[in-house]
Amino acid sequence: MTEFLHPRDHRADGSSYGRPAQHPNALWSEVGPGKPMGELLRRYWHPIAVSEQVTDLPRAVKILGEELVLFRDGKGRAGLVYPRCMHRGTTLLYGKVEERGIRCCYHGWLFDTEGRCLEQPCEPDAGHPLRDRFRQPWYPVEERYGLIFAYMGPPEKKPVLPRFDNLEDLAPDEKMFVNIGGRGSTGDNSLDIVPYSWLHMNDNIMDPFHVQVLHSTISGPQFAAQFALMPTVRFFPVEEGVCYSAVRKLDDGQEVDRISSWICPNIMSVPDIQLRPGKSNGIAWVVPVDDENYVQLFARKGKKDQPSPYDTPILMGGKRWGTMTEEEHQRFPGDYEAQAGQGRVSLHSEEHLATSDRGIVMQRRTLERQIEIVAKGGDPMGVSFDPANAVVTVRSGNFYKAAQAAE
Repeated sequence: MTEFLHPRDHRADGSSYGRPAQHPNALWSEVGPGKPMGELLRRYWHPIAVSEQVTDLPRAVKILGEELVLFRDGKGRAGLVYPRCMHRGTTLLYGKVEERGIRCCYHGWLFDTEGRCLEQPCEPDAGHPLRDRFRQPWYPVEERYGLIFAYMGPPEKKPVLPRFDNLEDLAPDEKMFVNIGGRGSTGDNSLDIVPYSWLHMNDNIMDPFHVQVLHSTISGPQFAAQFALMPTVRFFPVEEGVCYSAVRKLDDGQEVDRISSWICPNIMSVPDIQLRPGKSNGIAWVVPVDDENYVQLFARKGKKDQPSPYDTPILMGGKRWGTMTEEEHQRFPGDYEAQAGQGRVSLHSEEHLATSDRGIVMQRRTLERQIEIVAKGGDPMGVSFDPANAVVTVRSGNFYKAAQAAE
């Protein structure tokens, strides 16, 4: 089990001179094939695209350090394949999508959505005698909530694609809104890919105190004004991950208990940021592109007659994030500035975690336990192989009650 490392104070006067080199925790941060965290992440389904954006034009996708090509064939089936054609190695990004699959632009080999080679037009009788044994490397995909999900782990360990209780049972006047990009860091859609480690945002999920400091005090109220009140916080483990309860006593005599959830390994559900009451109606996935970049995908229930919540930016200092000057970014920092300021990958060895970081410690230790379970051949928390038992409970929400009378 990896310990949380703290550098020793090498000089009594605190001078930076002679300070030892610091480093990231590779166990947490490296997501490629064969890496402990990479193998853990590969045991879960991850959203990789918005369904309606995937057409007969192939799309380049990078996830968990792997370059892939995503397409939709003429029958409407999505396919995710290794980009280099198994024949001579040119990219299928320039392939032609047809009724039965994707055809390589170079010599016309045709592959279906599961990598089977269906045609080889330059060969006698349109195919090599061993054509049926040829298989373009591929990954399974499924669609749900308006998103395309991929499973990139061992085929024999493929779990059921989970459902989330707060995204189920759309009312007649509701629809699912989806989004992909860096909105979780910037408050708008100014970034397609966020240029730092997924761990920065993953840590942020279980950090309720930065809402009072960063989003309310340093930069002024970026969300609800009540976030300026310092909450009473409790962190607690749940079956699916870690939650926190942040209770604020409001001026009108009410208390609001804001519960946020981290669902192992990279899912978050944050309640309405204007503190409107009720259970959270959304989910966000923090999906690593590679060790130094990530992308967020969002799904959220809403009223059909309302505009998409992802079209309304969160203003920073009265301006959209993407239009701010560098000075304005300094004077009105938000999540992006605070997280990007940690570097592409944080130097975990120089952290000094405190009591307010208890939720982050619980997250990291949970991930380490799951890494160990997977390394020993077991199944990590939260995966299910039974469709009848694949609904995840999402506990997040803003819950109001009358303030308790002082004794």
